[in-house]
Amino acid sequence: MAQTLATEGTWSGSGSSGKIMNGALWALQIAAAGMFLMVGFTKLAGNAQMVALFEAIGIGQWFRYLTGSLEVAGAILLLVPRTSGAGGLMLAGLMFAAVLTHLFVVGGSPLMAIILLVVTAVVAWGRRQRTLDLLAGLQ
Repeated sequence: MAQTLATEGTWSGSGSSGKIMNGALWALQIAAAGMFLMVGFTKLAGNAQMVALFEAIGIGQWFRYLTGSLEVAGAILLLVPRTSGAGGLMLAGLMFAAVLTHLFVVGGSPLMAIILLVVTAVVAWGRRQRTLDLLAGLQ
């Protein structure tokens, strides 16, 4: 049976596979939102490790505040059905930049950033119709 994308941004075809896909995406969204809330608030609170990390990046501490704010905002967007795709897309971009930063600027393992990149990219792809609907509503 061919699968099609339903208007709410979840896969449908056989009813149960659409529900399973929607449930899996929600599980990823909730887990990712929890991680981004935790790490974002850690950055905003001025955790010593985060201050040192952003000192090593060399741009300034304003960048720590910006990154933390984007992570918290993205986590909230992941939890709102209408904006979940846009949140996944934004956070995937942020994690792509984090992977590059680990590889070329500060060193260390980019594994967690890669995992979060994959998770948020899957959410962005799975919720892409919601993002398109959101963008269409802005016109």
